[in-house]
Amino acid sequence: MQKTVIGILGLGVMGRNLALNLRDHGHDVRGFDRDAEAVRRAREAGIGVEDDLDALLEALSPAPRIVLLSVPAGDAVDAALGDLGERLDPGDIIVDSGNSHFGDTGRRTAALAERGIHLAGTGVSGGEEGARHGPSIMAGGDEAACARLMPVLTSIAARFNDEPCCAWMGPGGAGHFVKMVHN
Repeated sequence: MQKTVIGILGLGVMGRNLALNLRDHGHDVRGFDRDAEAVRRAREAGIGVEDDLDALLEALSPAPRIVLLSVPAGDAVDAALGDLGERLDPGDIIVDSGNSHFGDTGRRTAALAERGIHLAGTGVSGGEEGARHGPSIMAGGDEAACARLMPVLTSIAARFNDEPCCAWMGPGGAGHFVKMVHN
């Protein structure tokens, strides 16, 4: 059985630490960022970084591809989702791990669903330290897509009484809604 390669789009503090956490838990990770300093730091940390978005998506396997988005909320998310939406195939999954507003996540989920692409609006709590060593994860979006993600997400989540601090919150923007309440 082929191991899933997970893409990380955005290798700033949170993206880089999530990538390291994923790698430490046995996942193959490839990343991309347009910022040269973020790329340098990711490479220094031993994260494989592709030169452009197309190369990142080519490195991901098997289908459906999983891309974890770690960019600032707002316009940057819309731009990244636009770029990904043009390149991904039906069934592929995008995880928005940023602090997006739940209403925006609902709108984005519906727009990507028209193309058959799944968006999991996923709250990640714990800051830099949590991203690196175990965040609390609140996943939202299509239940079937989130079910595919759960083995990955639970493997990197914080634990309490030996149970992962990770759960599916509901459809659409539910994950980001719960993250907003949590904050």
